[in-house]
Amino acid sequence: MNKLEGKTALITGGTSGIGLATAKAFVNEGAYVFITGRREAELAAAVKEIGRNVTAIRGDVSNLGDLERLFAQIKQEKGKLDIVFANAGVAKFAALGAITEELYDWTFDINVKGLLFTVQKALPLLPDGASIILNSCVSHYHSLSLHPGKGTPAQRHLLDLQNCSDPPQPADSAAVG
Repeated sequence: MNKLEGKTALITGGTSGIGLATAKAFVNEGAYVFITGRREAELAAAVKEIGRNVTAIRGDVSNLGDLERLFAQIKQEKGKLDIVFANAGVAKFAALGAITEELYDWTFDINVKGLLFTVQKALPLLPDGASIILNSCVSHYHSLSLHPGKGTPAQRHLLDLQNCSDPPQPADSAAVG
């Protein structure tokens, strides 16, 4: 049906799971897709599986330099983004007494900082009517977990970002959901 014909999409964490499935679906609907991931071999395999209308860009969403490079390349190649699917995320579960500062920082750097700055850096490329999709687990609604990447508190930050009520910024007719 080609609902996305002529659209350009970014999918962070696009090398496996929901990200890869979404990239394939978007391409099948006519979109050109940029996918990101941290490992070159997984990016190459994803590009091969998707088959067409895809560019893989190696990078880590928690690294602001990588995000700058990502959006500079998208701007140079396509000039705009119609869809941002902020999907990259991690979870490594540990008992409360076993959570280290390194685990906590790693989880928040990817799941919160990475998501926030992915959206922020995408804003200048979003035309009116663009879509921003924030992917997360559902455990933040009911979880009593103390795991640093599950439910509370990292995923709660995602929900807060989604529901923020700041005044509109440039490119603010973008739908966030």
